[in-house]
Amino acid sequence: MPKEKTHFLCQSCGYISPRWMGKCPECSAWNSFTEEKLKVSPRRRSKAAPGSPVAVGKIERGAEERIRIGIGELRRVLGGGIVYGSAILIGGEPGIGKSTLLLQAVDDICRSGYKSLYISGEESARQIKLRADRLNVTSENLGILTETDLGTIVATIKDYKPQVVVIDSIQTTQTPNSLSPPGSIGQIRECAYELIDFTKREGIALLLVGHVTKEGVIAGPKVLEHMVDTVLYFEGDKNHLYRIVRTVKNRFGPSGEVGIFEMTETGLQEVRDPSRIFLSEKEKATSGSVTTCAVEGTRPLLLEIQALVTNTSYGIPQRVSTGIDTKRLALLLAILEKRGGLAVRNFDVFVNVAGGVKIIEPASDLAVSIAVASNLWDKPFNAKSIAFGEVGLGGEVRSVGRIEERIKEAEKLGFEEIVLPKSNLTGREKKFRIRLTPVSSLQEALERLR
Repeated sequence: MPKEKTHFLCQSCGYISPRWMGKCPECSAWNSFTEEKLKVSPRRRSKAAPGSPVAVGKIERGAEERIRIGIGELRRVLGGGIVYGSAILIGGEPGIGKSTLLLQAVDDICRSGYKSLYISGEESARQIKLRADRLNVTSENLGILTETDLGTIVATIKDYKPQVVVIDSIQTTQTPNSLSPPGSIGQIRECAYELIDFTKREGIALLLVGHVTKEGVIAGPKVLEHMVDTVLYFEGDKNHLYRIVRTVKNRFGPSGEVGIFEMTETGLQEVRDPSRIFLSEKEKATSGSVTTCAVEGTRPLLLEIQALVTNTSYGIPQRVSTGIDTKRLALLLAILEKRGGLAVRNFDVFVNVAGGVKIIEPASDLAVSIAVASNLWDKPFNAKSIAFGEVGLGGEVRSVGRIEERIKEAEKLGFEEIVLPKSNLTGREKKFRIRLTPVSSLQEALERLR
């Protein structure tokens, strides 16, 4: 009989400890350790024959490299479509639209002649049917299975022989090979490993839905992201009208791409011109409002930065941001105080990116700084102008990438002026119709606002 052993696993980061601990030494999470039982079998020497390496030039590619998807925004974040045998993990808050998007995607795939299997461990077949009727999903090539046992799932896939399989969700799947309870790290890791290994050998595309923790990361934890080929995250608040899907990892295409959808009664509809949508409610120049251009992946997006500066009612001023890293905001406020001469130490500062988009790149630094100064001085920034550029600790405005794509996007939407880093201007003065205003320092940009 194999002996039973136990160890303790951190549910936040996967750290293993032989005993229970109150605080995880790896991620500093409190009360995150759970007990996991292990079967320990006597060690045996492997007698397997050596493998036969194949020259890379002799490996044959499939007849089709990717399964094409008609939903353009999803195709963008996947790098052109779904690669045969790939594993894709999709995470997001409950109710944000993961199951809706996947049901629409596999229906679109099935209409192209492929065979798909949608496996749910959270809903009954009738509940899925209600959503399918609302989304007008009627393809005969789409099979529905409600099951949580991994053995039954694998046997059904072998018998049904689909090209695409959806598991909704991996947290509900369980296998007797792990003694841990369903939803625990041990079960998630074991089930994901067996599913990925099986589908890769069979050349089946696998889409896994992953729950997120209260910190906003996929439960599992990061070990699950390392096992798959592509990781997609739903960003923003589920109460917003628009949904942003971001590629965090992609072995078959660029990471950092974003797809933008609008939630409607008939499902998620792709937004083809997001810049125009995000700026549609900005009618006139107001203090604290500045338009910037952020590049997400390969797509330029024009976004409105909003800032509000008010007298603090507390001993320590508040620094609150939505869509921009709070630490980045604190850094910019320190630069504004030291290099720009703005006394913001006694003010609460609130910064928001309209539309629920999260900006990761530092090109929005100049727009955020101008927005804060604009609201503090109550001086509106020109509504027909945009600003972008990275701000250094010395107050210098540094160059940004993909400058021509940003300028073309601003021209397309009818803007008249761009405030940009001076180092980005070289050789472009007469190339575009839009007026380019170079600045070399934050102080220079603020003087223009005055």
